[in-house]
Amino acid sequence: MASQKQLDPLPHDFTDLLALSAEFGQNALHIQGAGGNVSIKHGDTMWIKASGTMLADALTQDVFVPVDLARMKVSVADNKTDADTPAAFLIPGASDLRPSIETSLHAVFSQRVVLHTHCIHTIAHAIQTNACDLLAARLRDFSWAFVPYTKPGANLARSVMEVLKPNTNVIVLGNHGLIVAGESVNEVRALQNAVHKALFLPATTLECADLATLMTRVDDGFYCLPDDPMLHQIAISERRVSLVTKGSLYPDHVIFCGIAVTALTPEKMTKNVLEQPICLLVPDVGLLLRKDASTGAKTMLRCLADVITRLPEDAVLTYLTQEQNFELLDWDAEKYRKALNAE
Repeated sequence: MASQKQLDPLPHDFTDLLALSAEFGQNALHIQGAGGNVSIKHGDTMWIKASGTMLADALTQDVFVPVDLARMKVSVADNKTDADTPAAFLIPGASDLRPSIETSLHAVFSQRVVLHTHCIHTIAHAIQTNACDLLAARLRDFSWAFVPYTKPGANLARSVMEVLKPNTNVIVLGNHGLIVAGESVNEVRALQNAVHKALFLPATTLECADLATLMTRVDDGFYCLPDDPMLHQIAISERRVSLVTKGSLYPDHVIFCGIAVTALTPEKMTKNVLEQPICLLVPDVGLLLRKDASTGAKTMLRCLADVITRLPEDAVLTYLTQEQNFELLDWDAEKYRKALNAE
């Protein structure tokens, strides 16, 4: 049953929150496409980004919706099933959009402002098997905690609750991203930038082969060269191809690009691929993109390129399990978000 709570006035710093949202939403090293979310608490109401909307649009479109924070906190704490149905906590009549699928995650923080990003530098650490050791060396001056991968939603929120201490304001989510929290918009902005700087990893790009050679592998009319030349970096080394074809590294890739990435074997042509994945890698040459690839898919392939070019040569990665992949693909909340970003 929907909450009967009445809508409270907007927080005094809501405009500042919109500026924060647009600032990080427009920076692909922090947030890619419709990923990430921001919230602000005001009394028993929490304003949070709507599912499928983009923080980059926060200054030009309505991307926030209000939810009943008090009821959500009780639902998460009491292990109620409706904690995984954020729309049930939407303030009646406030919006036709659904609250973020990660509404419960924001609700468990005591701080007023919470920013969840898919920070490239964070992901590049959080997908490695020794993530905790790597993070400990870089985040020693922060009050932080690490949470192993859990499907987004109420279970993840409860996992975060278990590691939260009164002063914890930085959470790294394994195979997922970063959360920072604070009492003001400016505090959160400064904290996000500080963690981003502490986890900085330089990108290493390799020379691309002749793209004409890449096009000789296309013979079915379904694939083309990507507009973004950075995507070729995923394929420019046997090691990178090996890493990305072994499995999926984080949820948004699964949602928008499918499981892992497919590579063409030597001399194999695109017409010989039984299915038509979003992209095909030609090892040591480059990447072929399906002509009807959505903006969301292209964005997530760029994310993969940005991550893979920052990994050290000796990196050993943790992949989502097949069960974790399939639960994401079969999740109604993610199907809804993908549908809003289908173009």
